[in-house]
Amino acid sequence: MTGFSRWLLRRPSDDATARIFCFPYSGVGASMFNRWPRWIGSVEVCPLQLPARENRVREPHFGTYEALAENLVEPLLPYLDRPFVLFGHCAGALPAFETAALLAERGLPLPLELVVSAQVAPHHCPQNRFLDMDDEQLGEELARVIVEGGGEPHPLLIELTLEVLHQDLDANRVYNRERPSLLPAGITALHWADDTEIAPEQLLGWKEYAADVGFPVLDGGHYAFLSAPEQLMELFASIFAERAKTGPALRRTGHPGGHG
Repeated sequence: MTGFSRWLLRRPSDDATARIFCFPYSGVGASMFNRWPRWIGSVEVCPLQLPARENRVREPHFGTYEALAENLVEPLLPYLDRPFVLFGHCAGALPAFETAALLAERGLPLPLELVVSAQVAPHHCPQNRFLDMDDEQLGEELARVIVEGGGEPHPLLIELTLEVLHQDLDANRVYNRERPSLLPAGITALHWADDTEIAPEQLLGWKEYAADVGFPVLDGGHYAFLSAPEQLMELFASIFAERAKTGPALRRTGHPGGHG
């Protein structure tokens, strides 16, 4: 299946009761989720593979987050046949939002929740500390991410990754929504307690994108999510459990860390 091989790290299982589609952030691909479990109970974790990296390295870059969503929705549609969540950390949250917004615009299945981590709202973009870094600084950051993900930062790997990172940053640099648009789904905007890159108040702009927005605070720093911390996995499990009771657009309670 062409759509499967291009956009998903592995073929989704028919046994899943629900799915989490995970968007990688700038400069990396689906393998950034290699420390995540495949399953959280009966919920399947489905890392997305974007063009111009890893096994899609020979494909043209997606260009903009809007174009990425446009190209992703159709091949993703066969797997939206059961409850699902979209997740993105940092810049990965932005194409996740654009995908949710496009699904809503076209009257297609909506996520139970959009989970955004350590990322300002679209109308506050662009805001990314990578945008002002030179190649040496970016290389140091990439090495850090690779180590955090359990890999070895080989110089050739850093060099190849820098190429796609520059293209990803170009997409980030031009991204902005002039005004918020309401998403008919819940949003969870995560803050990491030890994250020095983004303050909790910088997430509050997401309040303008849904009637139901929660602001849990999880333990750890900016890259803590890479190791699939238990608190994060429990949060996903609670989203599916609570949304099954309340529906996709009603206020939920009891997420780790509370709500703003």
